[in-house]
Amino acid sequence: MSRVVVCTWGTSGGAEELLTLGRGVANGLGAELAWAVVGPMAEDLTAIAGRYGVAVVDRLTDSKLVSFAGDVAVEALAQYARQHELRLLLVPQTFEARTTAPRLAARIDAGVVMNGIAVGAESGEIAVTASAFGGDTRVVYVLSGASRYVVGVSTSALTAEAAPAPTTPAVRDVALDLGAIAERVQIVARSEAAGPRIEEADIIVAGGRGLGAKENYRLIHELAEALGGMAAASRPIVDEGWAEPARQVGLTGKITRPALYIAAGISGASQHMVGCAAAKTLVAINRDPDAAIFRYARYGIVGDCLEILPALVRAVKG
Repeated sequence: MSRVVVCTWGTSGGAEELLTLGRGVANGLGAELAWAVVGPMAEDLTAIAGRYGVAVVDRLTDSKLVSFAGDVAVEALAQYARQHELRLLLVPQTFEARTTAPRLAARIDAGVVMNGIAVGAESGEIAVTASAFGGDTRVVYVLSGASRYVVGVSTSALTAEAAPAPTTPAVRDVALDLGAIAERVQIVARSEAAGPRIEEADIIVAGGRGLGAKENYRLIHELAEALGGMAAASRPIVDEGWAEPARQVGLTGKITRPALYIAAGISGASQHMVGCAAAKTLVAINRDPDAAIFRYARYGIVGDCLEILPALVRAVKG
């Protein structure tokens, strides 16, 4: 039987959402669903796997895999792929995946697609819907010509859904020989971010070009502070220096899952929506009633955000 393998670094990075997607693809192919977990393992690993219908859990552990290193990770996964037959390897599009998946595909002679947002399978055929041209376009790749494939998937728009019938997965430790592998890129100084991380914020207020000028970005900070949340930004205003890169939300920025996301002066380009589509409630403020952002928003305010933001701050402060 062919196998669909979900590969994650530990159990973080959208693992449960990707397992849900992988289960659907495996069912469509009549394949077995496996979960290859690299590095640190959660205590409830087997319980999580059973809840999402995994048949086999493959544990890739080694002293060199305690923390992420690109060369080591590629070699570990290449050894795993040579030991175990697989048709499709799904990885969440995290930093680790971006630096390993294309290299791994080349190493094991597999096809590769990155920036995936959906994967479907029917009649033995796999189709990947991916974001292209910076997120402005959707493209569908029908996978053919290779015996196996590596696909990177953004999990921000996926939903975790337990299997109808839980499984009792087999657990295997994968034999690895990483003694001769030396990391070619060495970190000589590590940037440490202080304070809360925008990816973990429960409330986010994000600003875009509709703010008009750099000095108006303070309104985003004021509303975020009043709500007890964090300020964020779209890529265009980060590129223009209105906000620091750590606040960028989107395909090339941070992927967020807040309870409340307020987008002020943001048009709703797909590359930005990748970073906030998983918000439980999205509120859009834009003067253009036809702005794409309103297609995604639960609540919309048509108007000038320079007038609306101060009014919201006053309302919140009472």
